[in-house]
Amino acid sequence: MTAFEVTRGDSPIILGLPHTGTDVPPDIRGRLNGNGLKLADTDWHIHRLYDGLLPDATSVRALFHRYVIDANRDPAGGSLYPGQNTTGLVPETDFDGQPIWNPGAAPDSAEITDRIARFHAPYHAALNAEIERVRAQHGIAIVYDCHSIRSHIPFLFEDTLPDFNIGTNGTTSCDPRVEQAVVDVVRAAPGYSSIVNGRFKGGWTTRHYGRPEAGIHAIQMELAQSTHLATELPPFDYAPQHAEQLRGHLKDILERLSALATTIKH
Repeated sequence: MTAFEVTRGDSPIILGLPHTGTDVPPDIRGRLNGNGLKLADTDWHIHRLYDGLLPDATSVRALFHRYVIDANRDPAGGSLYPGQNTTGLVPETDFDGQPIWNPGAAPDSAEITDRIARFHAPYHAALNAEIERVRAQHGIAIVYDCHSIRSHIPFLFEDTLPDFNIGTNGTTSCDPRVEQAVVDVVRAAPGYSSIVNGRFKGGWTTRHYGRPEAGIHAIQMELAQSTHLATELPPFDYAPQHAEQLRGHLKDILERLSALATTIKH
């Protein structure tokens, strides 16, 4: 099973797509319970949502599902949000806190180590290679990590999630101008809500790669799925009209970041 796919471009922008994959090897799929088999915590249609918005952007997309292993979690197992409900490197529950594995079928530490080698490490080796290629070409690389999540998940957060959730780990993973460029677009988008470093401050990808002093800037965009899905429940259908409206703002973000990159080279 192929762990990832890469589309190379000549822009300083790299799109990370760690959670759009739905591939689950048969030996792992057979151990998921009925709840787990729904694959409900997928970042549904995010690769379609961003497709073609910045034609010369590079993208690195994980093809495996996050229930196999989460490509946006610390391979050492550290929590992104200590003290808060979250899911781990290999989740034991879904975002509602409900089990996803058949009794006794959750992977042990040896299997998790194997999954890191088979899936997590190859994805990040590919992403790192593209970051280094782009930085060598432009003197800068901006990693824009693409995500989505249901807008209402009491197990993870109170109330309803804003539409645009920007994460820069407290403005440490990128130059402040990168963060501000994104903020300027989303705050001017009529009818949408937004927050910076709220419940989602950036996952492991953003925190691990974001080294602005070295010319690598990373930012995470977590979209509420209500912005582009017809329903946040199965079958998680894409809503073309809503999505097209959203795509206009996302295109503006990526174009602004691409233009900004020429002014903040390391």
